[in-house]
Amino acid sequence: QFSDTGSRKEHVKITSESKPGFLERLSETSGGMLMGLVTFLLSFYLLFTNEGRALRTAKSLDEGLSLVIPLDSIHSVSQQNEGRLVHLAGALSTSKPLFDPSYGLSIQAVKLKRNVEMYQWVEYEDSTEYEENGEIKKETKYSYNTEWKSEVVNSRNFDREIGHKNPSAMAVESFTAVSPNVQVGSFVLSKGLVDKIDDFKQLSLSHLEDPHADVTRGGDYFYHSENPRRPEVGDLRVSFFYAGLSGDDPHLGSADKVTVIARQRGDQLVPYHTKSGDILQILYPGDLSVEEVFQKEHESNTMKTWALRAAGWLAMFVGISLMTRIFYTLVDWFPVVRDLVNIGLKAFAFCVASSLSLLTISVGWLFYRPLWALLIGLLSVVPIVVAKSRVPPKKQQ
Repeated sequence: QFSDTGSRKEHVKITSESKPGFLERLSETSGGMLMGLVTFLLSFYLLFTNEGRALRTAKSLDEGLSLVIPLDSIHSVSQQNEGRLVHLAGALSTSKPLFDPSYGLSIQAVKLKRNVEMYQWVEYEDSTEYEENGEIKKETKYSYNTEWKSEVVNSRNFDREIGHKNPSAMAVESFTAVSPNVQVGSFVLSKGLVDKIDDFKQLSLSHLEDPHADVTRGGDYFYHSENPRRPEVGDLRVSFFYAGLSGDDPHLGSADKVTVIARQRGDQLVPYHTKSGDILQILYPGDLSVEEVFQKEHESNTMKTWALRAAGWLAMFVGISLMTRIFYTLVDWFPVVRDLVNIGLKAFAFCVASSLSLLTISVGWLFYRPLWALLIGLLSVVPIVVAKSRVPPKKQQ
């Protein structure tokens, strides 16, 4: 495995600008209020539609579990299962191996990915702002390091391009080859199922020879470099990854096994449309039972639902914070008052976002699970009650 010493350069740049006046800050806050309003409204849409999606997906999975038929054999196609949702597990197989003739490489797999990296300059910046003599000064430290990157880094955007110039393109391109015909036993997988085979593993190149005189193999990389131990900017290194081993390989082992749930159409496995409006075409690595597959799908649906709920709450919190930012701007001349107002505005945004998020979620559940909707609706009042209980009695009067 080759390693490089690399090099690192840095410089500091200081810029200054006059401190913005009250009207300028007020104008900026007004623009932020408009952005906050848009974010606030979008959060309602995200939270509401997410509940509908989650419940629809759960109903589709329950429907699929009640209808799915495990196949007795994957090596024969039964007409009795035509159009029905079926479950099968077996080893992947493809008709032809995938090739990369440029490097003399072939593999019996569903996918073969060539990953090309170029040794390039990368710019990093670290900024700090401070006030001095009535001006706002910004001190930015720019540092440059040479690294392997799979994307071209545009050095024209660097603060200092001289001495840190990168090539504008790579001489060798990355690509992913996909087998046109993927089967499990006698059944051909649809494109959607093939897309789910994405567990890429790096391919060992230890048993391969150097493909060209100007290419050197080191570890699991092919280097386009005069000295791979001390690469220069513009040098390339190439690695390979595969997904879905579809034949016995003396170096990689036996073909990968997968579990599939989809609709049988002749000898093809295609998407199944549920009554709820969702599509079922499921693929997992390994040999799994029907119950294990649908349990994994329910867990995935739950995780996605909570992730989108958190994203909706965060969007609402940010939106409320931006819309109420004007109160902070009005008092930012008084440091003590400014800090107290800032804390109060964040607490207000947290409570209101929590309450409105829970209310929106309860509305999404209202027509599907009324009892759960009622419970969530009651919980949504808790943050407001807690916040109100902390207000001094005089202010309540």
